Parts: sequence; structure tokens; C-alpha cells
Amino acid sequence: MDDNIAIEVKNVYKNFKLSHEKADSVKSLFVNPFNSKRTKVETQHALKKISFAVEKGEFFGIVGRNGSGKSTLLKIIAGIYQPNKGSVDTNGRLVPFIELGVGFNPELTGRENVYLNGALLGFSEKEVDKKYKSIVCFAELEDFMDQKLKNYSSGMQVRLSFSVATVLAESDILLIDEVLAVGDADFQRKCFEYFKKLKKDKKTVIFVSHDMSAIREYCDRAVLIENNEIIFSGSAEDVAQEYTKLFVENIDIETNLDVDKKQTKENNSLTKWGSGGLDISNMYISKKSYSSDDNFIVFSYDITKEGEFSDKINPGFIIKNEQGQSVCGTNTNISLKNQTITINNGKINIKWTIPNIFSHGIYWLDVAVLSASNGDTLQWWNEAGSFKVVNKKNTPYPVSPIVKIDIS
Repeated sequence: MDDNIAIEVKNVYKNFKLSHEKADSVKSLFVNPFNSKRTKVETQHALKKISFAVEKGEFFGIVGRNGSGKSTLLKIIAGIYQPNKGSVDTNGRLVPFIELGVGFNPELTGRENVYLNGALLGFSEKEVDKKYKSIVCFAELEDFMDQKLKNYSSGMQVRLSFSVATVLAESDILLIDEVLAVGDADFQRKCFEYFKKLKKDKKTVIFVSHDMSAIREYCDRAVLIENNEIIFSGSAEDVAQEYTKLFVENIDIETNLDVDKKQTKENNSLTKWGSGGLDISNMYISKKSYSSDDNFIVFSYDITKEGEFSDKINPGFIIKNEQGQSVCGTNTNISLKNQTITINNGKINIKWTIPNIFSHGIYWLDVAVLSASNGDTLQWWNEAGSFKVVNKKNTPYPVSPIVKIDIS
């Protein structure tokens, strides 16, 4: 392998064997009633014909819808899975950030879990000693380290596990799978700053994400996986555009005659993440395509609480253009001037009506619910829906503000 290459993936295939019990015919039930079922083995093709090389110091993206094989590929590169065919060669020490929190023990304290997880990552107790303070400061959990992990919120647990992996990751190659989706907005900013540092330090990074704005900002090159094989490779910008086309080609809007709305189908390829306690569903958009004559964009979604959730909430949204740039957004805390919302009867529906100030193009909706008490992201639904704006009076800017002009 060339000395300038950090990772080389050559013609990788990965299959999984799935066993199913299948009942025999009715006749066999009478002939042999004690052996009426047989096992059927099905082969699932997770990856096929995967080849690419990542240069040293390169930030490399892997993009694809859920089920396309991205995470399986990352686990093969990390050595967790072995390919059925092909090979992966690495040149340098590799640290995977794949499943944050794996190996953490809820019965141990935060402090004890830091050392446990450090050991699992291959670091000695002395090495963890030197970096313990930095880990705790990054996670912002100074007052909680002697409490048992089971008493942490989901957001706190993920912050701690991400911080352990981040601070200890003195490696040549990092594998990162959707770890930006952790904690509240302030902690996410820390994650982005960490990414900038990795790029500045010329670390070799393979980054799996559904967030095209992050792919565009950080990655030098990327590949797009669909149906378990690479269908496109190139610059981060080109791959992000191809990924967006996959969704545009599959936009499927259904008419709901009772409420005169149109509903975007929920799809497994859409991403939800957060600390939990509730679920966002039933994303509605009033039209598939808006014209410049439509004064408003209207959409709504349900928020259903799960279990004993009782926190006050702060729902919101962000609208992004085809380039993944956020062009506008708000939440109820801003728009309702600090008015808090509670889910009293198990479920609420929130409807947004916003002025149609958008330039010509396709727009994506990210919707979210934050905790009103501490700002934690309870659930974020990435690219929950999309709509098109056909505006003959096109401008070079994403939005056209509503203005009043006085000339004197």
C-alpha cells in the first residue's frame, strides 16, 4: 500500500445469514407432528463491490440512506466484522467512534466508567489519569462524576461517552458514525469545534452522516452508498447533491381528504435521534409544490410522549435549501415569547404557518423538540419532509424578506 494512503478498501463484500422457522405442509403435521417446522436460512447482502482509498490527512465522508450498509462498512474498517470477500488495509493507529457508550456499566459511577471505557479503548490507567480532568471538563459533568451512571439522563450519558472517546483519541485514523447528534446545542457546538480541530491537525477521518451540511463543511471527498454498493464518488459537494436527488426522486405525498392536507410518508431512510421521552411523527405539508402566489407554507406534526415523560417542551424547526444551508428556523420559545408547552394527554399536534419568502428551489424540513428546562434535544427528525417553491421572480438569495420601503 502507498505510504500516502491511510485506508484502502478493496472489493469488499459482506453477507449475513438469517435463520427463519418455516412450517411444513398440513400433511406433514399428521405424518410427523413433533417435527413440523424446519429452519430456512436466508442470505442478506449487506455490502458488495466496495472499493475506495483514503489518503492520510483526508476527511472522507460515507453517505447513504438507512439500511444502505454504511455502518456495516465502518465496522468492517474497524475490524469488528470480517468481510466475506475483499480486504481492508490500514496504515496507522485507528480509533472507532461507532457506538458511543458501548461498554459503559450503569451500576458504576461516571468516574469508574471513564477508566473502564478507557481500558476498552486500549489505554492504561496512567494514560487515563493524565486526561481525566479534560474528559470531565469537555463533558461538563464535574458535579456528577461520583454518581452512578444509571442516574444520568440519556444526554449526560452520551456526552460522557463521547468525551471519553474524544479526549483519549490520540490516533492516526478516526472512524466517526453520527456522533454530532449528542447533547444540547452548546455541547453540539463543542463537537463541531472538535471536528474543526481534527481537520486543522490533518487527522485522517472517515465520517458517516445524514447531515449534508456537515459533509459539505468538513469532508474533502465522499462516497454515496445505495442498495449496498457505491453508486457515486467525488467531491463532498457533488456527493451531497447526489444524495439529495435520491430523496427528491422518492418524494411521495399522499392526499388526506378529511383535512385537505398532504402527508409525507415516513421512511426508514429518515433520521431521528435524541435523548428520548417522546416521538415526533405524522409529518404533514400542505402542498408538494408552492408557487409565488401562495402566501404561506403550512406544515404540522404530532408529538407523542413515551413512558413517564413530564418535562415541558420547546418544539421547533429548521428549513434548509438544496445545498444543506439553514435558511430559516424558529421554536416555540422564540415565537411564543418563552411560553412553555406540556403534553398533557399523551399527544399534541403542532401546526406551523410561515410566510412564503423562499426563492425558487427545493427545501428540506428538520423538526425537533427540545427540553424547555435544560435545552437537551429530546428528538430531532432530520429531513422529515420537503417541498418545492416555484418562484418566477427568482433571486440569488435563499429567501426574499418581506420589506416595507419608504422613499422621501
